[in-house]
Amino acid sequence: MASASHRRPLRKRRTALFWAVAVAAVGLLVSLVIALRPGGEPDTVRTAAGAATSTRPSATPTTRKPTPAPQPSASPTATPTPATTPARPSPTPTRSSAPRPASGAAPLAGRIKPGTTYNGVATHYDAKDGDGACLYGPSPDLMVAAMNHADYETSRACGAYVLVRAASGATVTVRITNECPLPCAPGQLDLSKEAFAKLAGLSAGRIPITWSLLSPGTSETVSIRYKTGSSRHWCGIQALGHRNPLARLEVRTGSGWSRLTRTEYNYFLSPDGTGCGGSLRLTDIYGEQLTLDGIAIRPDTVQPARAQFTRR
Repeated sequence: MASASHRRPLRKRRTALFWAVAVAAVGLLVSLVIALRPGGEPDTVRTAAGAATSTRPSATPTTRKPTPAPQPSASPTATPTPATTPARPSPTPTRSSAPRPASGAAPLAGRIKPGTTYNGVATHYDAKDGDGACLYGPSPDLMVAAMNHADYETSRACGAYVLVRAASGATVTVRITNECPLPCAPGQLDLSKEAFAKLAGLSAGRIPITWSLLSPGTSETVSIRYKTGSSRHWCGIQALGHRNPLARLEVRTGSGWSRLTRTEYNYFLSPDGTGCGGSLRLTDIYGEQLTLDGIAIRPDTVQPARAQFTRR
């Protein structure tokens, strides 16, 4: 029979074992509760999961428009770059033009103005080869006319194209190459027989008309001719083949442009030789300018200038 002293230590060992098992069971139960609770993972797991969630693209991403680069502010002194305003080579001869009035008026016109209808009468004469007071020489066709003295205006009408209309409605376009002296009245045109015949029979002799200035289409270009006897010391210069009436002829000097005086025979004179053989500048009644270079002094020689005024 075992003594009490031997049983007591056995109970102590059993008690110790019981509590060890109980503690272990409680610890296991706590672990299961924590594991099964939503969001109960350790902090390190939550942090990693949160980082992964923050870097995952959303189901409906928003598009971000790039911010445009700031544009430099315009400066009054800024020079446009070739990319925005490509350089245009300057043509030869050069052309420049004053701003055209909205009404189409010609600021340098004399008595004959565009957009105006003039009343008068038409007569006829034998134009022969078409030459006349304007000294253009033989005309390529005989659709020419002589302008009355008042509207001839010291040869300002030379080279002008006019549309002539008879009371019957018939029309003809003529170029002014001559002057009709007094008693030709203002508004009167003396037509070549060939031109008059487009309006009425020659036997009519004199018919009422209306006429107006034209700016025709043409393939012809302006030409320059120096008068007989021209040199570096004196010259007369004439422009031929201009589409619109000529208002000015200037020569280049050391101080700029010098305007020459126009004669009744349609030459511009430089009595002291200023500008003879140099650059020329022609201006039509609309203010358009043609600058011509390389025109040598060659008396009585027609020299094409490869330029023409704009059709109006």
